[in-house]
Amino acid sequence: MDLALLRTFVAVHRAGSFTRAAGLLGLSQPAVTGQIRTLERQLGRPLFLRTARGVVPTTVGDELAHKAAPHLDALVEIAEAGLDDRSALRTLHLAGPPEFTALRALPALTTLVTQGLAVRCAFGSAEELFEGLGAGHHDLVIATARPRGRLLAATPLCDEEHVLVAAPRWAARLGGPAMLQVKGVRALEALPVVEVHESLPLVTRYWSAVFDARPVTAGTIIAPDLRAVLACVAQGAGLGVLPRYLCMDALDAGEVVALLNPPVPPLRTYFLVVRTGALALPHIARAHEWLLRAAVDW
Repeated sequence: MDLALLRTFVAVHRAGSFTRAAGLLGLSQPAVTGQIRTLERQLGRPLFLRTARGVVPTTVGDELAHKAAPHLDALVEIAEAGLDDRSALRTLHLAGPPEFTALRALPALTTLVTQGLAVRCAFGSAEELFEGLGAGHHDLVIATARPRGRLLAATPLCDEEHVLVAAPRWAARLGGPAMLQVKGVRALEALPVVEVHESLPLVTRYWSAVFDARPVTAGTIIAPDLRAVLACVAQGAGLGVLPRYLCMDALDAGEVVALLNPPVPPLRTYFLVVRTGALALPHIARAHEWLLRAAVDW
């Protein structure tokens, strides 16, 4: 059985689409289709069922993928590891949320950069990043959601705590965390809200987790960058919900105040996401491992 046919088969199995697999392999779609048909003729069994949205593996296809994929990944790893590190400098195409990537991920990768790794960054929503990763535009994605399907594999990276913050004058007006605990969520309804989107995703998540309610006010300032939200909140524009890592220095400096300290603060999990099998490539595997190690202290 031709290894090239097996490699194409595994790519299609993971991608769920001839078109997407062709893009990842650098082949035309007719070439991929032809290779899969050749493999099916050799085996005498269908490997995929065609659907309107792509392909679905048959039981025979799933069995073959289960047997072949680990060995193909191992061969790629052996081939890549056999190259001298200095003669095979690689570029890591990293993508994630702009704030977390800028303040956490990129500083953590600095040591690898000094050892020869080049990095190119892209920012976007989880959906955009997953689409780009599946299409081969990114090597490693940091996201706040798990991807679906076989093409992408996710590893939990870290949890971030969300904090309800406002400028000191707003905190004084409310009477502090103790008074807010007594008054409840209604005490916050008169405050302006600073958020990253009209749907108030962070405030809504916080209200649901802490107050078992939904916010009743609209956003006063909408800025699609958490650093902008922090700057506006610190200037007294209203309340905001921010990751603790992002507002920790402002809290320590007294520029913003935590309006509430719930016993179980809302958390959000970050994931490292790669195309299945991509960790056989040393530069991706090393960055992946390095970020997991750094996240222990986050």
